[in-house]
Amino acid sequence: MATPRASLHTLGCRLNQAETSILGEGLRRKGFELVEFGQPTDVLILNTCSVTEDAERTSRYLIRKTLKHSPHAFIAVTGCYAQTGMETLRQQAGVDLIVGQQFKLDLPTYLPPPHELRKRPTAEVHHTKTISRGDFNLPYFAEPDSTRALLKIQDGCSAMCSFCIIPFSRGHERSRTLDDILSEAWSLTTGGYKEIVLTGVNIGQYVQQGLDFCALLRRLDEISDLNRIRISSIEPTTVTDELLDLLASSKKFCPYLHIPLQSGDDQILQAMHRRHTVKEYRTLVDRALAKIPDLGLGTDLMVGFPGETDAAFRNTLAVASDLPFSYLHVFPYSPRPGTAALRLKHLVSSASVKKRIDLLLDLDRAKRLTFHNKYIGRTVSVLFESGTRGTYRFGMTPNFTKVAVTDSEALENQIKPVTITAATDRCVYGDLIPPPTMGTALALL
Repeated sequence: MATPRASLHTLGCRLNQAETSILGEGLRRKGFELVEFGQPTDVLILNTCSVTEDAERTSRYLIRKTLKHSPHAFIAVTGCYAQTGMETLRQQAGVDLIVGQQFKLDLPTYLPPPHELRKRPTAEVHHTKTISRGDFNLPYFAEPDSTRALLKIQDGCSAMCSFCIIPFSRGHERSRTLDDILSEAWSLTTGGYKEIVLTGVNIGQYVQQGLDFCALLRRLDEISDLNRIRISSIEPTTVTDELLDLLASSKKFCPYLHIPLQSGDDQILQAMHRRHTVKEYRTLVDRALAKIPDLGLGTDLMVGFPGETDAAFRNTLAVASDLPFSYLHVFPYSPRPGTAALRLKHLVSSASVKKRIDLLLDLDRAKRLTFHNKYIGRTVSVLFESGTRGTYRFGMTPNFTKVAVTDSEALENQIKPVTITAATDRCVYGDLIPPPTMGTALALL
């Protein structure tokens, strides 16, 4: 009998990506050969997102697309859409298994043995309306010859922003046990990873055994062979002076933060139930840059929230222009069931939303180019990733700038010094330089 094939596809955030990696290992251990999404397969695991209506629509489209090239494929759906849209997915033709968030990482155990894989007349469902609020452990594994690992430390959010479905799709805040995190970090490092990216929904709210997020970072900093520790998206109210001092104190911590702003207008922020004002956000950015001058700073900006007038948007555009962001993540407001914003009036027309998004995307390109140009002539450290594109090999700096070099040697999973020679809004270009000789000091990022 041929080895059964399985493919996985992830929509949404880095946390989903981290969980997909765990699911993939579970499939391997169950005897499946993993194939790229889009190839003929016996099983598809679709890890979904429900942050926007478009993400849900994409999930349904991908199910139909898979069944076109693999009409007998067993389709298993999990993730946020499986949690919030379970009834809709039950009506979707071709879905065989739906697994909500409470049971997500157990999904491989719900699959039939390979010789019993066949389409079902109705989907089997493993789902609870509420999600456990208890602390948790996770299975983990290390892959050799890898570069960046996503390490889940936290899940859920209790902030209840008026536009956000995450408290419904992932539950309230809970943290992974400290020993479990440290064990996986050590395993990932010995398995070949050079960089660990800490992921979660609201990671700054991490608390376990009386230890907070900064205490966790200090423990991770003690892992001797770990080269880089990167923090994924973090809420502005959880970026403390202690955290900034910690990031500035150790070269292991990447000088990079993604801090969602969402809007540059205080009235809109209040309607969003955000817990910061524009002034507080500006002050935070000033403090961060004073402590970490080479900080790569990204943000989220939501366009078209109900009640966003032309004046409110101009405020957002002005704040985004003024602050030294290295990039902007721009997206339209999407009404989500169960959220407080769904009851708000004064909706923004789709034409206005498109114009506003276009303006912010133009600003994003300008911001990226300005940030990249700062590094022309400087030497930076680059962690090279797998694969090539044409004659170029790509890697990332600690402050999350993509670097392209032309070189014939294998560079994957190596940290090399590169002198930057040119920049576009997409990436910077540079030349590899020889290792420094004794007595030569290179100021690497």
